[in-house]
Amino acid sequence: MIIYSSVLITLALLFYSLGVWAERIARYLKPWHTVAFFTGFIFDVSGTYAMHLLADGRFDITEPHTLTGQIALWLMLFHAVWAARVVIKKDERMRTSFHRFSIIVWLIWLIPYFGGMFLGMSK
Repeated sequence: MIIYSSVLITLALLFYSLGVWAERIARYLKPWHTVAFFTGFIFDVSGTYAMHLLADGRFDITEPHTLTGQIALWLMLFHAVWAARVVIKKDERMRTSFHRFSIIVWLIWLIPYFGGMFLGMSK
């Protein structure tokens, strides 16, 4: 199960990073970037759930890793939904500046990603 959850979380990193950095380089939010954001989010939720099962179903929001992970998941969801809304509404001004928000969410997401990696290695 640890390999399964690690692969899922790493796929989340891959897809989310692909969407964020491709959008940043293009400086224009494209529909496929939004697909990458949602794909990364789905892999992250799946990996988080698998790790939750490994922890015997314990969920302690006072634990720093759990708290930062929850914040990151909610931000990823908000980011992906907002991106979809911007693309659907064809808001050109937002499509050219959206990358600024994307990089912030990505950097926040890296905190629980690397925190979980270090926690896993320390056990």
